[in-house]
Amino acid sequence: MSLQDRVTQEFARRFGAAPAFVVRAPGRVNLIGEHTDYNDGFVLPMAIDRAVWIALRPRSDGRVVCHSLDFEQVAEFPLAGLIRGTGWAEYLKGVAWSLQEAGHTLQGWEGVLAGDVPIGAGLSSSAALEMATARTFAAVSGLPWEAATMAKLGQRAENKWVGVNCGIMDQTISAAGLAGHALLIDCRSLEIQSVPLPPGTAVVVLDTATRRGLVDSAYNERRAQCEAAARAFGVPALRDVDLAQFQARAGRLDDVTRRRARHVVTENARTLEAVAAMRRGDAVTLGQLMDASHASLRDDFEVSSDGLNTMRACARQQESCYGARMTGAGFGGCAVALVRADAAHAFATAVAGCYQATTGTAPNVYVCAATNGAEVVTG
Repeated sequence: MSLQDRVTQEFARRFGAAPAFVVRAPGRVNLIGEHTDYNDGFVLPMAIDRAVWIALRPRSDGRVVCHSLDFEQVAEFPLAGLIRGTGWAEYLKGVAWSLQEAGHTLQGWEGVLAGDVPIGAGLSSSAALEMATARTFAAVSGLPWEAATMAKLGQRAENKWVGVNCGIMDQTISAAGLAGHALLIDCRSLEIQSVPLPPGTAVVVLDTATRRGLVDSAYNERRAQCEAAARAFGVPALRDVDLAQFQARAGRLDDVTRRRARHVVTENARTLEAVAAMRRGDAVTLGQLMDASHASLRDDFEVSSDGLNTMRACARQQESCYGARMTGAGFGGCAVALVRADAAHAFATAVAGCYQATTGTAPNVYVCAATNGAEVVTG
């Protein structure tokens, strides 16, 4: 049974009627451009065919009541006087808070929620939940859906309510994804350009089945180090430093800050090179850039892990693989590989076997399609 059917049927069972709306918002995989988003740089994600779904109808009493099938819990709260707590419901409350802070008048709703974006895997399950929630409030409250604006409000919810200093990429791709395409996102201007995958290629997500918590990880530390590097260069963000400028002045930085900055500067350049390669259908160059990105994240930014390195090594052993890298914040989660489309499923089976034989852990492997961003599916 599809998730759309699950939430629709469960809504009818709980509330005795069909939902007024069904919304979905996808997770994402980032092809290249990691830890560049909060440095005002460039990223190249695609929305994937794993998503958060909500079946719902409006309420007139200013309350939200949401049943999560994944957690087997109910979140209930008033839109007036929101109070922070813990758990998955904070993403719903955070979005409500952010929308109201921006001046929007919200209507309550009741619904059923389920998703198949792995939590903590680096595929942006939190952004998918935020954008599904934002799409829900827009539907019941008659708000216009402006993807860039809603992405910013979702990011603000995660930064200020949940307490994770994420950049803008995850919410933007979940809000604005385009089927069949990756999106080049300029994280400063939020300008978006669609970019096709090279012909005859497929994207495979390789979940190590290892997890990390962003709030408790070194993510915030890396962000602070990047901000310190930008101050040392006298620029608003590392986006404003090119490779020549970096090389000319890198000696003024301590070793750790220098390596953090080098990753961001070179990763921005790699991302733009990747776009050019994709537009000319050059899978070989795109794969080489993905390989170089992983090395930089492993050695300069130090956010890879044994599991991610092993997964990437297993992927690169396969003749059908053009390139592979860790994706997401790091410290666990997923890698992503670009492979020949005609060999994608054989590749997935081989890599899963290699990883399990090496680590003793069974991974999850997904051959992914690029999908649209957050949308009202019915209603």
